[in-house]
Amino acid sequence: MCGVVGVVSKQPVNQMIYDALLLLQHRGQDAAGIVTGQNGRLYMQKARGMVRDVFRTRNMRALPGDYGLGQVRYPTAGSADSEEEAQPFYVNAPFGLALAHNGNLTNTEVLRQELSRVDHRHINTGSDSEVLLNVLAREIDLASDGLPLQAEDLFRAVRNVHGRLRGSYAVVVLIAGHGLLAFRDPYGIRPLCIGVSDTDGVMVASESVALEGNGFRLLRDIAPGEAVFVDLQGAMRFQSCADSPRLNPCIFEFVYLARPDSVLDGISVYQARLNMGETLAQRVISVMPPSEIDVVIPVPESSRPSAMQLAWKLGRPYREGFVKNRYVGRTFIMPGQAVRKRSVRQKLNAIAQEFDGRNVLLVDDSIVRGTTSREIVQMAREAGARKVFLASAAPPVRYPNVYGIDMPTAAELVAHGRDVEQVRAIIGADALIYQDLEAMKRAVRRVRDDIDTFEASCFDGCYVTGDVDAALRGAAETSDDPPGSGMLALQGQAQEDGRP
Repeated sequence: MCGVVGVVSKQPVNQMIYDALLLLQHRGQDAAGIVTGQNGRLYMQKARGMVRDVFRTRNMRALPGDYGLGQVRYPTAGSADSEEEAQPFYVNAPFGLALAHNGNLTNTEVLRQELSRVDHRHINTGSDSEVLLNVLAREIDLASDGLPLQAEDLFRAVRNVHGRLRGSYAVVVLIAGHGLLAFRDPYGIRPLCIGVSDTDGVMVASESVALEGNGFRLLRDIAPGEAVFVDLQGAMRFQSCADSPRLNPCIFEFVYLARPDSVLDGISVYQARLNMGETLAQRVISVMPPSEIDVVIPVPESSRPSAMQLAWKLGRPYREGFVKNRYVGRTFIMPGQAVRKRSVRQKLNAIAQEFDGRNVLLVDDSIVRGTTSREIVQMAREAGARKVFLASAAPPVRYPNVYGIDMPTAAELVAHGRDVEQVRAIIGADALIYQDLEAMKRAVRRVRDDIDTFEASCFDGCYVTGDVDAALRGAAETSDDPPGSGMLALQGQAQEDGRP
């Protein structure tokens, strides 16, 4: 999961890109980069760190031009510690290309070998994005027929790229002296949208919030398999470049990754999370009386809409019981388990009066590694809670994600190979309630009912691209509890009371 943005305008774009990256900072905190174009030249600044740390006044002055792109990085391939793997990546032939990529390729090693053996192109890092750039550069070189570069040449190249790549990719490319190219994989796994401004500017970005924050009006989402070329005058050309595209958006975007004020593929993230709260409330009601719950408290930030709606449906008080330190990043996307664990208590502090002597239902967006959940449950107990129930707005995460979310191995997932009771014991809660997978899909689909399928592999083990190794697909099938079952573990009380 990274955040990408690209702009063509009639005024300098460095500040617009910087502001957009700030709005996309939640999508990646490891590194940031900007490249701009002016008079046929490209200018680049990138480094490890947050946007505010990577770009100083002197850096911004060294980024002239009225077209450019940027990225905030969250590493899922390559090294998180390598300065060289910060994006954008650049190659000087053909034409001069700079690329920013959100997603993850699943056939990187095959492509790397092809590039070396057949295309005679050298890859200098472990990043799949550098591989993607060189595949694209090779295909543009083959598809173009001299100057000027035509949009049809680029669309032909993207079609060939789709034929070679596997996995997820939302891509923005700067072509020196020509304009901006953006395209999305044929499954539309990672989001990408386009907007326009009143001054004839065009912006593409991972989330609509980046457009709106810069005064751009959301035009639409780039469709699966579609490419758009924006020339230096701001003229847009669209073309579908895939034979059988179909929309399979990543459902984890709506659970956690995206900002609640964004709209992805026509779906309000905020409304989707409200709906998840309703379905989760139905699950809670079906297994335990709401009267057993004294107060509903969200785990900030992503779970707030779900927790508010759940509390309303249960008829129980909603309270803010944790204060978040906004200067600590999102623990889920921090590199390294030790860093994540240490950051939980730096990030959150409990308000004791909301916990003291109460049966508390904590609501979180999801439970991935279990590190944060275990620490938060312990914090609630230390603050005086009599009982601590935990509800997850998402089903158990049991399978690795290979499409750009940092769930690379099943061993990292607390629900891998365990039933809900075992997870509950590890986390230390008095009860653990999971969302049902089909109910979650229905909750998101209520906002846009023409989406048939979602990419939900971390929950159901179904990889939509069809090329994921069978050993990886079956890595988490040792669990006694089927994926998406949404079982409740309540230390035997459910059975004693005759409830399901």
